[in-house]
Amino acid sequence: MNTPVRLCALGILLAGSTAGACDRASFPVAIDPGHTPRQPGAASARGIPEVRFNDALAAALVAELARAGFLNVALTREPGANISLLDRSAAANRRGARLFVSLHHDSVQPRYLSAWEVDGRRHFFSDEFSGYSLFFSRRNTYPSASLAFAQLLGTRLRTAGFVPTRHHAQKIPGENRELVDAWRGIYRFDALAVLKSARMPALLVEAGIIVNRHDESRLREPAHQRIFAHTIAQAVADFCEEGMVQP
Repeated sequence: MNTPVRLCALGILLAGSTAGACDRASFPVAIDPGHTPRQPGAASARGIPEVRFNDALAAALVAELARAGFLNVALTREPGANISLLDRSAAANRRGARLFVSLHHDSVQPRYLSAWEVDGRRHFFSDEFSGYSLFFSRRNTYPSASLAFAQLLGTRLRTAGFVPTRHHAQKIPGENRELVDAWRGIYRFDALAVLKSARMPALLVEAGIIVNRHDESRLREPAHQRIFAHTIAQAVADFCEEGMVQP
């Protein structure tokens, strides 16, 4: 098991870093709410499309970043808009973002799903797995910095009481991801398009498993969304203060 060691060497990991030179008001951050109305992602245990969870968390994160002093924050996709994966990273690249955070909510492989009825409609759930997960790509322009941000965020999440899921490391079709840091819930997934095409450190966050009935109810709560978003904002501040990739 990895231990929760603080990344004191973050400034060394980041190309062109300048520790302590963070100007939060001008530090450009791209927030990427995953999926679109046309491709809504996973369906929750009660049939709510993932894209709604992603949009709600993105709005909470923008607000928390603003409260933390980060004013140069932009969404790659506005609610209701349809945009491709590569267009998302392209927009962040054009803006000169120094950090890219893609927000998603998780599901499980079909073998784990069971049917149940909600308000007369058939839906699918699995209560077997719970928790968040973090994904970075070695094909990103700044893989070491992406991993460094994942470590900062994973430490913040664990300190705040969140627990990662490890089901993506299972040796089964559709999973079998490399679990780089079990304690922090960090996986390597090189093929993720938005991460490998971003020209800044990038991370994909699965905030929880919406086919888990307990998790789904909690993830819908604005108070929970604010806490999770606040934790991400803290990690963004850590990343900015301890070392920045220069444009």
